[in-house]
Amino acid sequence: MKRILLFILPILFVVTVVFTVFGVVQRRFEQEKLLDDLRRKARAVAESMELSVRQSLKSGDYRDAHYIAEKFQARERLQGCVIYDKEGAVVAVTRRFADWKEKDHPYIAGVIRAKQPHAAFEEFKGYSVYSFVFPVLDENGDLLGVIEVIHDTSFVFARLTQIWRQLSVALVILIILIALLALLIQWRIFFLPVKQLTEWFYRFQKGEGDAGPPIRDKGELGKLAREVEQVALSLRVARRVITDEAHVKLQKEEQWTEEKLRSLIHARLGENPLVVVSNREPYTHVTDEATGKSRCLRPPSGVVTAVDPIMRACGGIWVAHGSGNADRDFVNSKNKLGVPPQDNRYILKRVWLTKEEEAGYYYGFSNEGLWPLCHVTHTRPIFRDADWQAYKEVNQKFADQVLEELPAKSPFIFIQDFHFTLLGRMIKEKRPDATVALFWHIPWPNPEVFAICPFQKEILSGILGCDLVGFHLQFHCNNFLDTANRLLECRVDTEKFSVNVAGKETFVKAFPISVPGGQGLAPVDPAKIEKIREEYRLRDKIVVVSVDRIDYTKGLVERVLAIDRFLELNPQYRRRIVFVQLCAPSRVHLKRYRDLATEIDELVDKKNWKYSEEGWEPIVHLKRQFSPEEVQPFYALADVCIVSSLHDGMNLVAKEFVASRKDNGGVLVLSRFTGAARELTDAVQMNPYSIAEFADAIKTALEMPEEEKKKRMESMRRVVNEYNVYRWAGSILTELSALKKS
Repeated sequence: MKRILLFILPILFVVTVVFTVFGVVQRRFEQEKLLDDLRRKARAVAESMELSVRQSLKSGDYRDAHYIAEKFQARERLQGCVIYDKEGAVVAVTRRFADWKEKDHPYIAGVIRAKQPHAAFEEFKGYSVYSFVFPVLDENGDLLGVIEVIHDTSFVFARLTQIWRQLSVALVILIILIALLALLIQWRIFFLPVKQLTEWFYRFQKGEGDAGPPIRDKGELGKLAREVEQVALSLRVARRVITDEAHVKLQKEEQWTEEKLRSLIHARLGENPLVVVSNREPYTHVTDEATGKSRCLRPPSGVVTAVDPIMRACGGIWVAHGSGNADRDFVNSKNKLGVPPQDNRYILKRVWLTKEEEAGYYYGFSNEGLWPLCHVTHTRPIFRDADWQAYKEVNQKFADQVLEELPAKSPFIFIQDFHFTLLGRMIKEKRPDATVALFWHIPWPNPEVFAICPFQKEILSGILGCDLVGFHLQFHCNNFLDTANRLLECRVDTEKFSVNVAGKETFVKAFPISVPGGQGLAPVDPAKIEKIREEYRLRDKIVVVSVDRIDYTKGLVERVLAIDRFLELNPQYRRRIVFVQLCAPSRVHLKRYRDLATEIDELVDKKNWKYSEEGWEPIVHLKRQFSPEEVQPFYALADVCIVSSLHDGMNLVAKEFVASRKDNGGVLVLSRFTGAARELTDAVQMNPYSIAEFADAIKTALEMPEEEKKKRMESMRRVVNEYNVYRWAGSILTELSALKKS
């Protein structure tokens, strides 16, 4: 639009100026012409009256003069006539101008004195008239009287107004014609070729065809088209070369690494980029209210922790909700940006939601409905029809955004978590050739619990629109199969672990999620560790660390109560131990979460008051968002890390802590109700609901012999390094590509 305006506006400006100047000249010419014609007519009328008026003035019989004046009553454009004697007194006047004699006429005296005609515009009763005054002389040249002829001038101004109106209409028509012509020219010589080139490049990069660009002329656009063709061809060739090389590398590498995953993706997916969909974006831009400056953050999320390394390794597009208050300032015209900010590895596409959509879909249905439904923490789920409608609308909005990004052939879509139960089916309805996987990051409940949801069939139908559904644990897979079998008309194959609904088969498998492992972690700066020790008075103290979102599934209240119980039973640890809790605020718009945050604050204050002495407090409660780089020094200085979830699909904090301990130090105290407890069997496991058992587990971890600590940590690190996030992603993508071939 700007380009069109820049092209048209100068032309329109010149045309308008030329027409305005022409109009002024034309108006002035027409005005002079009309006034000159008026003067001539007025003189002719006055001269024609002179003989009759002379006789009347000579004889002193003014009856003829009155008769002559009244004759003007019927003359067109001639308003009236006034006859004066030689003294300037009115002798006769047209009746409709009877009030004229009341008007001051200084010019009459001038005509009597000079014996010369006088013409001028005069005001009478609020409008303008033309007055022509002619002296009446006898044969000797002596003055007998004066004739004043009064003409209507409205036709002059009407004619001038008509000229302006005609010129304005002509100008508007000319401007419209010029604008249409300019648009046509722009469309023909610029927009149409560029549009054709854009569409060709879009299809070419998606693999829809190998034809050359549509522009064949030898001009500048032709040169541009040929350069774009070379770039497109180079990209396609590079992709094919990378795919071939990836097949070779994949056969050589045994340990799952970022490079091996990249090779697998190029080998299995070929030229098609991986499309990931999640509610939480991997990078968010927020403006600091105090400084007014924007900064980029990584939000605390297991999905982000697991999937970001995968996207760094293989590239592709990540579609997510843009929730940061400065997110719109950092995207391009397609709502995309390269991430990570300083080392772009993949594309983040942000989807915008209204406050109403976010309240219904995210806070309402997802977090007040599905989240408590799937976590056995005895919090009642809430389901509202309005939230369900918002949930469906947002799923459709994401489906539309994903469909825009899909290549022409065989796209792969990897959907994350319970926010998008309907998305798989929506995508498959428009693109049945797409291969879609959904990974469910939270537990799946048994059929009796899931049957509480009033929209159970729609959710199950949406999930089963995917080709593959993944869970952390086989136990959750079994629950899902039982739920589908109980609530839907379907056929469940327990040998293949699949569900068949109306001929559509969906495979259900366990893929325990993980972290990149220790090999990708940079060493922690010792200065950062020392700074933390000084800031929180941890020098010469036993340090116990926990890292959580403030959520009722994380067992935060139970942890504080266990710390209290531990200090009661083991007073020898007072002033020797500090519990550091890194707690990120979460879902603060929900009352349940605000109440929980207040409860924890009050409980921490109460226990610190109970035990504090001489500047020592047992609990350091840090409540803010922490980046992964900020968390690493806390892991490094911790003697013990506590993960106390009441119910968790996996919990990656446990694996992050293990991966970070390259020194094989530290002990992990782990809730047996986490998915991680199935793999990290060398952790000190406990039941967080049993406060006494929880306190005993802390003591066991603290008093464990160093040799046993090292042995346990070495064992857990082997598990985490071998079954890392690259292996997790590789397993899912291998399964997806196998489904595609079948």
